[in-house]
Amino acid sequence: MSPTSILLLILGYFSVLILISYFTGKEDSNAAFFKANKSAPWYLVAFGMIGASLSGVTFISVPGAVEGKQFGYMQVVFGYFFGYLIIAYVLLPLYFRLNLTSIYTYLKQRFGNISYKTGSFAFLISRTVGASFRLFLVAKVLQLLVFDLFNVPFAVTVIITIALIWLYTFKGGIKTIIFTDTLQTFFMLVSVGVTVVYLASVLDLNSITEVIKSTKESSLSKIFFFDDINDPQYFWKSFLSGIFITITMTGLDQDMMQKNLTCKNLKDAQKNMVSFSVVLIFVNLLFMVLGLLLTQYADQHGITAKKDDLFPTIAMLPEIGIVTSAFFLLGLIAAAYSSADSALTSLTTSFCIDIVGIESKIESERKRIRKQVHIGFSILLILVILLFDIIFTDISVIWELFKASGYTYGPLLGLFAFGLLTKFKVKDQFVWAVAIIAPVVSYILNLYSKELFNGYEIGFEILIINGLLMFLGLLFIKKSALHTENQ
Repeated sequence: MSPTSILLLILGYFSVLILISYFTGKEDSNAAFFKANKSAPWYLVAFGMIGASLSGVTFISVPGAVEGKQFGYMQVVFGYFFGYLIIAYVLLPLYFRLNLTSIYTYLKQRFGNISYKTGSFAFLISRTVGASFRLFLVAKVLQLLVFDLFNVPFAVTVIITIALIWLYTFKGGIKTIIFTDTLQTFFMLVSVGVTVVYLASVLDLNSITEVIKSTKESSLSKIFFFDDINDPQYFWKSFLSGIFITITMTGLDQDMMQKNLTCKNLKDAQKNMVSFSVVLIFVNLLFMVLGLLLTQYADQHGITAKKDDLFPTIAMLPEIGIVTSAFFLLGLIAAAYSSADSALTSLTTSFCIDIVGIESKIESERKRIRKQVHIGFSILLILVILLFDIIFTDISVIWELFKASGYTYGPLLGLFAFGLLTKFKVKDQFVWAVAIIAPVVSYILNLYSKELFNGYEIGFEILIINGLLMFLGLLFIKKSALHTENQ
């Protein structure tokens, strides 16, 4: 595809999103922006959450990692499933019973104001880092494919990327995102399907049966790793990490939970979560197969691209054809924006409610503050992405993303676990200090794990370690009196 064709495709795509926002954003109220008036159909939320959960990072990094890590990522995905069940039947009932807009309000009711602010800041940092990682990857791909050819600086590419998100979310917020995520998930799945079909035909795999047989016979399709406990991909490390990654990055994340809280009632939200968790296993497996086919195609044609460069390099080859290339770009953009747009909305929601205390102000002032915060987080995302461009030069982004989330989400995991599993109160004024110490100690343990633990290398389970340290720290500062309020 020519750069001009790509630009026209991008403009056409965003014209559709802006059109959706026009119809869904007519009600410019905080109730619509934050909770979609609690009227979202559960099946739309479930379908849209597929794209929001996978994002551009999965779209690029998971297929690119197959050559080096085989199908080992599926061990984490199986853990996801059980994590979603915990969210559906433990966390969602709590959130609906308390009628929360920001899920971190629970921490205020359970522990106190400092704990509440600490949890909210942990989310704000976590989601800002996570959303920036995802957008950084996609912006780099768009820079390579389009904007470098027009001599557009990377900073301008990033500004355009964030400005487009702001443009279609600034009025409707989560109400708009419910519908745009549905469209974007559709484009992403169609993109992967089209690419798999094309590669299978080129590799002379002319039926689903042949693709399955070829996948089983490949040495890269190994899923389970039980041999070496020191291996970061060891099954129990990956599986348990998947459970806790899901609990924290979905169940304790305002971004993902805000979508569930738009459902009419708890039963609908649970149907959304359970159906979504099953579908997600098969979607991730499809990404694994895509990665295997991409690797086989690269080997046959002498393509040296690796990791995050593999999928974009092959998808944009002239011999691939304009249709496959166009669907790749649509899928990439859809995957990236389906997670980034909701991140911007949830950051705005959490900051307005948890930090500013917007609910105590008059309606006209609430709307003004919300719009100012929305612009402020748009600018912050731009700055963080540009910082990543300076720091990271050669990474497989999804693995770095999960490692980073282990440090930032750990305090949230510890706080909520302590609140739900114990009846102790804590000395609220010291919670922020524990939330800083736990990630620092976790980082040191990760840095010297081989020396300290006889060759054991910490992987995704850094999140579990961090959460456990936070939990133990809260035990250390607990009060002697027990928590007796009705939760």
